[in-house]
Amino acid sequence: MSVAIAIDGPAGAGKSTIAKLAASTLGFIYVDTGALYRAIGLSAIRRGYTKEHTEQIVAMLDLITVELSFNADHEQIVLLNGEDVTGLIRTPEISMMASAVSAIPAVRAYLLELQRSIARTNNVIMDGRDIGTVVLPDAQLKIFLTASPECRARRRYDELVEKGMDVVFDDVLRDVVDRDYADSHRAIAPLKPAEGAILVDTSGETLDQSVQKLLKIMREHL
Repeated sequence: MSVAIAIDGPAGAGKSTIAKLAASTLGFIYVDTGALYRAIGLSAIRRGYTKEHTEQIVAMLDLITVELSFNADHEQIVLLNGEDVTGLIRTPEISMMASAVSAIPAVRAYLLELQRSIARTNNVIMDGRDIGTVVLPDAQLKIFLTASPECRARRRYDELVEKGMDVVFDDVLRDVVDRDYADSHRAIAPLKPAEGAILVDTSGETLDQSVQKLLKIMREHL
């Protein structure tokens, strides 16, 4: 029987980085579900759509394919119509569009079975906004990972600067706060801790400290 660990939490909490390192240590496959919504957001932006173009985005789903593949090191690769877009979906613009499309029920339904099918056939650490509440409600372990908005904005800012992007910290912080509000107030699958989830706050902690904290919890509960 496969083992599923569900990690939810707000944008910039370090879910992807921490979960990826923990999965590597445990020999699990890491699944970043947010990347799927980002891929759909990228497709919408390429077509000139905004968050108001709900009908067009829904119609677009019949015209695209979004897939995940994994290399020999279990690293996730995001494919949009067969194109590797893994390195194209981490901008603030894509983040906001991902939040917008994730509020559309048809988009969530479109991706739900893909996420569940991966968990049925692999030992996974899966992160997102509604993994423990909707996607994998029977996961053996549920974690809600968070940090203060300022801490999360600083991490995201440093990440973008390292990639050579010209960004302003206050703008990144505003994006984080706006994303938090959008994710927690949407009508469909709003961001919230799942029942029985363990709350983990990584404010002020180094990456290694955060990873070790999660690994300790995982080993104690599995």
